[in-house]
Amino acid sequence: MELRDKRILVTGGSDGIGRHICLKLAGTGARLAILGRDEVRLQAVADACKAAGAPDAVGLMCDLKDPSAIARTASEVVARFGGLDILINNAGIWHKAGPLDTIAPEMLQATVQTNLTGLMQMTHATLPALRDNDEAIILNVVSKSGVVAQAGQSVYTATKYGVRGFTEVLKADEEGTGVRVGGLYQSGTNTGMFAKAGEDVPNHIFTEPDDLADVVVFVLSRPPKLWIHDIRIEL
Repeated sequence: MELRDKRILVTGGSDGIGRHICLKLAGTGARLAILGRDEVRLQAVADACKAAGAPDAVGLMCDLKDPSAIARTASEVVARFGGLDILINNAGIWHKAGPLDTIAPEMLQATVQTNLTGLMQMTHATLPALRDNDEAIILNVVSKSGVVAQAGQSVYTATKYGVRGFTEVLKADEEGTGVRVGGLYQSGTNTGMFAKAGEDVPNHIFTEPDDLADVVVFVLSRPPKLWIHDIRIEL
Protein backbone atom coordinates (compact mmCIF):
# COMPACT_ATOMS: atom_id res chain seq x y z
CA MET A 1 0.00 0.00 0.00
CA GLU A 2 1.20 3.49 -0.85
CA LEU A 3 1.02 5.33 2.49
CA ARG A 4 1.12 8.91 1.24
CA ASP A 5 -2.16 10.66 2.10
CA LYS A 6 -3.56 7.49 3.68
CA ARG A 7 -5.86 8.20 6.63
CA ILE A 8 -4.49 6.38 9.67
CA LEU A 9 -5.83 6.15 13.23
CA VAL A 10 -3.31 5.14 15.91
CA THR A 11 -4.46 4.41 19.45
CA GLY A 12 -2.00 5.01 22.25
CA GLY A 13 -0.11 7.38 20.00
CA SER A 14 1.02 9.96 22.54
CA ASP A 15 3.82 7.85 24.03
CA GLY A 16 5.93 4.74 23.66
CA ILE A 17 5.59 2.50 20.60
CA GLY A 18 2.62 4.49 19.31
CA ARG A 19 4.54 7.76 19.27
CA HIS A 20 7.37 6.19 17.27
CA ILE A 21 4.90 4.64 14.83
CA CYS A 22 3.23 8.01 14.27
CA LEU A 23 6.53 9.78 13.63
CA LYS A 24 7.64 7.12 11.14
CA LEU A 25 4.27 7.27 9.34
CA ALA A 26 4.49 11.05 9.20
CA GLY A 27 7.65 10.68 7.15
CA THR A 28 5.67 8.75 4.53
CA GLY A 29 3.19 11.61 4.10
CA ALA A 30 0.30 9.84 5.82
CA ARG A 31 -2.54 11.71 7.52
CA LEU A 32 -2.76 10.84 11.20
CA ALA A 33 -5.37 10.73 13.94
CA ILE A 34 -3.39 10.19 17.15
CA LEU A 35 -5.38 8.98 20.15
CA GLY A 36 -4.37 9.04 23.79
CA ARG A 37 -5.21 10.29 27.27
CA ASP A 38 -2.64 13.07 27.75
CA GLU A 39 -3.62 16.25 25.92
CA VAL A 40 -0.20 17.89 26.19
CA ARG A 41 1.64 14.86 24.85
CA LEU A 42 -0.91 14.39 22.08
CA GLN A 43 -0.41 17.94 20.87
CA ALA A 44 3.37 17.54 21.00
CA VAL A 45 3.25 14.37 18.90
CA ALA A 46 0.82 15.91 16.42
CA ASP A 47 3.09 18.94 16.00
CA ALA A 48 6.15 16.70 15.58
CA CYS A 49 4.32 14.62 12.96
CA LYS A 50 3.45 17.73 10.94
CA ALA A 51 7.08 18.82 11.10
CA ALA A 52 8.13 15.34 9.92
CA GLY A 53 5.94 15.49 6.82
CA ALA A 54 2.37 14.57 7.74
CA PRO A 55 -0.03 16.80 5.75
CA ASP A 56 -2.55 16.46 8.58
CA ALA A 57 -2.05 15.23 12.14
CA VAL A 58 -4.49 15.67 14.99
CA GLY A 59 -4.28 14.55 18.60
CA LEU A 60 -7.57 13.41 20.12
CA MET A 61 -8.32 12.57 23.74
CA CYS A 62 -9.85 9.10 24.02
CA ASP A 63 -9.93 6.73 26.99
CA LEU A 64 -10.42 3.17 25.74
CA LYS A 65 -12.16 2.29 28.99
CA ASP A 66 -15.06 4.54 27.89
CA PRO A 67 -17.24 3.03 25.12
CA SER A 68 -19.01 6.34 24.44
CA ALA A 69 -15.65 8.10 23.99
CA ILE A 70 -14.57 5.40 21.53
CA ALA A 71 -17.71 5.76 19.43
CA ARG A 72 -17.54 9.55 19.49
CA THR A 73 -13.85 9.70 18.60
CA ALA A 74 -14.16 7.17 15.78
CA SER A 75 -16.97 9.22 14.25
CA GLU A 76 -14.95 12.41 14.62
CA VAL A 77 -11.94 10.89 12.85
CA VAL A 78 -14.00 9.54 9.94
CA ALA A 79 -15.80 12.87 9.55
CA ARG A 80 -12.58 14.89 9.68
CA PHE A 81 -10.71 12.72 7.17
CA GLY A 82 -13.68 11.74 5.03
CA GLY A 83 -13.03 8.07 5.75
CA LEU A 84 -10.34 5.81 7.16
CA ASP A 85 -7.73 3.58 5.49
CA ILE A 86 -5.74 2.07 8.37
CA LEU A 87 -6.45 1.33 12.03
CA ILE A 88 -3.48 0.60 14.29
CA ASN A 89 -4.67 -0.74 17.64
CA ASN A 90 -1.60 -0.01 19.73
CA ALA A 91 -2.84 1.26 23.11
CA GLY A 92 -2.23 -0.95 26.12
CA ILE A 93 -1.42 -0.89 29.81
CA TRP A 94 0.58 -3.21 32.03
CA HIS A 95 -0.08 -4.49 35.55
CA LYS A 96 2.90 -5.11 37.79
CA ALA A 97 3.92 -8.74 37.52
CA GLY A 98 2.85 -11.02 40.35
CA PRO A 99 0.35 -13.68 41.36
CA LEU A 100 -3.29 -12.99 40.54
CA ASP A 101 -4.21 -12.17 44.14
CA THR A 102 -1.65 -9.34 44.19
CA ILE A 103 -3.34 -7.52 41.30
CA ALA A 104 -5.80 -4.91 42.56
CA PRO A 105 -9.37 -5.42 41.27
CA GLU A 106 -9.43 -1.94 39.72
CA MET A 107 -6.15 -2.69 37.88
CA LEU A 108 -7.57 -5.99 36.65
CA GLN A 109 -10.61 -4.22 35.22
CA ALA A 110 -8.61 -1.37 33.68
CA THR A 111 -6.22 -3.82 31.98
CA VAL A 112 -9.04 -5.83 30.43
CA GLN A 113 -10.97 -2.75 29.33
CA THR A 114 -7.96 -1.02 27.79
CA ASN A 115 -6.13 -3.94 26.23
CA LEU A 116 -9.03 -6.06 25.02
CA THR A 117 -12.53 -4.59 25.28
CA GLY A 118 -11.51 -1.12 24.11
CA LEU A 119 -9.54 -2.53 21.20
CA MET A 120 -12.52 -4.55 20.04
CA GLN A 121 -14.87 -1.59 20.43
CA MET A 122 -12.56 0.71 18.45
CA THR A 123 -12.36 -1.88 15.69
CA HIS A 124 -16.15 -2.27 15.72
CA ALA A 125 -16.61 1.50 15.48
CA THR A 126 -14.22 1.97 12.55
CA LEU A 127 -14.83 -1.22 10.54
CA PRO A 128 -17.62 0.22 8.34
CA ALA A 129 -15.37 3.09 7.24
CA LEU A 130 -12.48 0.71 6.56
CA ARG A 131 -14.72 -1.55 4.47
CA ASP A 132 -15.62 1.43 2.26
CA ASN A 133 -12.14 1.20 0.71
CA ASP A 134 -10.81 -1.16 -1.93
CA GLU A 135 -7.75 -1.58 0.29
CA ALA A 136 -7.62 -1.12 4.07
CA ILE A 137 -5.65 -2.48 7.02
CA ILE A 138 -6.21 -3.30 10.69
CA LEU A 139 -2.95 -3.92 12.53
CA ASN A 140 -3.10 -4.98 16.17
CA VAL A 141 0.05 -4.36 18.22
CA VAL A 142 -0.39 -7.32 20.54
CA SER A 143 2.77 -8.42 22.42
CA LYS A 144 4.75 -11.59 22.87
CA SER A 145 2.39 -12.21 25.79
CA GLY A 146 -0.29 -13.05 23.24
CA VAL A 147 1.75 -16.09 22.25
CA VAL A 148 3.74 -17.12 25.34
CA ALA A 149 2.38 -17.56 28.88
CA GLN A 150 4.77 -16.08 31.44
CA ALA A 151 4.53 -16.26 35.23
CA GLY A 152 3.10 -13.20 36.96
CA GLN A 153 1.25 -11.89 33.90
CA SER A 154 -2.12 -13.59 34.35
CA VAL A 155 -4.43 -10.68 33.53
CA TYR A 156 -2.15 -9.00 31.00
CA THR A 157 -1.60 -12.32 29.19
CA ALA A 158 -5.32 -13.07 29.23
CA THR A 159 -5.99 -9.80 27.41
CA LYS A 160 -3.25 -10.44 24.88
CA TYR A 161 -4.34 -14.01 24.18
CA GLY A 162 -7.81 -12.52 23.67
CA VAL A 163 -6.49 -9.99 21.17
CA ARG A 164 -4.64 -12.73 19.33
CA GLY A 165 -7.85 -14.75 19.01
CA PHE A 166 -9.79 -11.67 17.99
CA THR A 167 -7.17 -10.89 15.34
CA GLU A 168 -7.25 -14.38 13.88
CA VAL A 169 -11.06 -14.52 13.67
CA LEU A 170 -11.28 -10.98 12.27
CA LYS A 171 -8.75 -11.97 9.61
CA ALA A 172 -10.99 -14.88 8.60
CA ASP A 173 -14.16 -12.77 8.73
CA GLU A 174 -12.68 -10.06 6.50
CA GLU A 175 -11.31 -12.44 3.89
CA GLY A 176 -12.87 -11.43 0.61
CA THR A 177 -13.23 -7.79 1.63
CA GLY A 178 -10.62 -5.11 1.07
CA VAL A 179 -9.63 -5.18 4.77
CA ARG A 180 -6.39 -6.96 5.62
CA VAL A 181 -5.83 -7.88 9.27
CA GLY A 182 -2.54 -8.55 11.04
CA GLY A 183 -0.98 -8.92 14.47
CA LEU A 184 2.41 -7.74 15.74
CA TYR A 185 3.79 -9.89 18.58
CA GLN A 186 6.76 -7.98 19.95
CA SER A 187 9.02 -8.76 22.87
CA GLY A 188 9.40 -6.32 25.77
CA THR A 189 9.95 -2.84 24.44
CA ASN A 190 11.96 0.07 25.83
CA THR A 191 9.07 2.36 26.74
CA GLY A 192 7.75 3.77 30.01
CA MET A 193 5.00 1.13 30.35
CA PHE A 194 6.74 -0.90 33.03
CA ALA A 195 7.87 2.13 35.02
CA LYS A 196 4.29 3.45 35.08
CA ALA A 197 3.28 0.24 36.85
CA GLY A 198 6.09 0.64 39.38
CA GLU A 199 8.23 -2.11 37.86
CA ASP A 200 11.99 -1.79 37.52
CA VAL A 201 13.05 -3.78 34.45
CA PRO A 202 16.59 -3.46 33.00
CA ASN A 203 16.63 -1.71 29.62
CA HIS A 204 19.09 -4.11 28.00
CA ILE A 205 16.39 -6.79 27.62
CA PHE A 206 14.19 -4.54 25.50
CA THR A 207 13.49 -4.08 21.82
CA GLU A 208 13.75 -0.42 20.80
CA PRO A 209 10.42 1.22 19.82
CA ASP A 210 11.99 2.96 16.85
CA ASP A 211 12.94 -0.42 15.40
CA LEU A 212 9.38 -1.69 15.88
CA ALA A 213 8.05 1.40 14.13
CA ASP A 214 10.26 0.60 11.13
CA VAL A 215 8.73 -2.89 11.02
CA VAL A 216 5.20 -1.46 11.18
CA VAL A 217 5.80 0.92 8.28
CA PHE A 218 7.36 -1.90 6.24
CA VAL A 219 4.37 -4.18 6.84
CA LEU A 220 1.78 -1.51 6.04
CA SER A 221 3.51 -0.61 2.79
CA ARG A 222 3.43 -4.16 1.36
CA PRO A 223 1.10 -4.84 -1.60
CA PRO A 224 -1.91 -7.11 -0.93
CA LYS A 225 -0.25 -10.12 -2.57
CA LEU A 226 2.61 -9.86 -0.05
CA TRP A 227 0.56 -9.18 3.08
CA ILE A 228 2.46 -10.15 6.25
CA HIS A 229 -0.33 -10.94 8.70
CA ASP A 230 1.66 -12.43 11.60
CA ILE A 231 4.77 -10.57 12.76
CA ARG A 232 6.85 -11.84 15.66
CA ILE A 233 9.73 -9.75 16.94
CA GLU A 234 12.32 -11.03 19.42
CA LEU A 235 15.29 -9.17 20.79
